[in-house]
Amino acid sequence: MMFDLTPYTRRHNDSICRSFYDPFRELEALQRSFFSGNDLPAFRTDVKDQGDSYLLEAELPGFKKEDIHLDVNDDTLTISAERKSESEDKEEDGKYVKRERSYGSFCRSFDLTGINADAIKAAYVDGILKLTLPKQVEQPKAARRLEIE
Repeated sequence: MMFDLTPYTRRHNDSICRSFYDPFRELEALQRSFFSGNDLPAFRTDVKDQGDSYLLEAELPGFKKEDIHLDVNDDTLTISAERKSESEDKEEDGKYVKRERSYGSFCRSFDLTGINADAIKAAYVDGILKLTLPKQVEQPKAARRLEIE
């Protein structure tokens, strides 16, 4: 079922949340904008139902494969990645006029209910992390005859 792979976190700007009155929405938006100056946005994912499995594609450009971590804990898949940064201004006598490198850590979690977690396969090519998430095959319950004592 496709709904099993929805991310755990929902943002306040979802269309569902917009229809409800929230007196603290503006205050929370102000707080996020004040404290989130150089944060990197969350990485984007696409999930495609391929019949017997799902294909989850996550955009992680500029990361090395070693900087990406996939953790499965119970029925939760967590994708995390971290990148170092430097931001520095120098005078014209230095080698750099302006140097900016982004830093940040990304982390998203997905519910693996209905997924065979032991058979997940991952590949990282050209900044795209591709996960093949095979669906659990429901074993038909075996019929049996009970003996009367």
